[in-house]
Amino acid sequence: MKGLGPELVGFALVGSCAYVVDLGLFMWLRGPAGWGPITAKSLSFLAGCTVAYGGNALGTYRRTAIEVSRLWQYGVFFAVNVAGAVVQLLCIAVSHYGLGLTSQRADTVSGAGVGMMLATVLRFWGTRTLVFGAAIPARRARTVREGRLGSWTG
Repeated sequence: MKGLGPELVGFALVGSCAYVVDLGLFMWLRGPAGWGPITAKSLSFLAGCTVAYGGNALGTYRRTAIEVSRLWQYGVFFAVNVAGAVVQLLCIAVSHYGLGLTSQRADTVSGAGVGMMLATVLRFWGTRTLVFGAAIPARRARTVREGRLGSWTG
């Protein structure tokens, strides 16, 4: 838990930038570009994931040495983000169809409010443990490559 504050701030900043890219691209593709909603959202989601991965790899988690390929790491990151999107959809489905809360406001609260909060927790955990958890701190990686293990105190 030590040092979690800077990690959370970095994750939030990167996520905010990715959200702006996703929303901005979606609005442009749906509006001036005239694309359909599913195609536009698919492309904007992919762009947002790419921005988020790049920001986290080069920013928030830059001090980790990767032991896997960046492509594999991006694939896991993308899967974590898809899981987050599914959480948001499930929140809307439960609220709208299960609880009968069918207004636009209820859909917004369940999807963009509750769903976004739960999805963000899932994404943070997944990014931290599944994507960059496979990486080890650069200092320890150097020690392991040299055939020595560092002390338990770091």
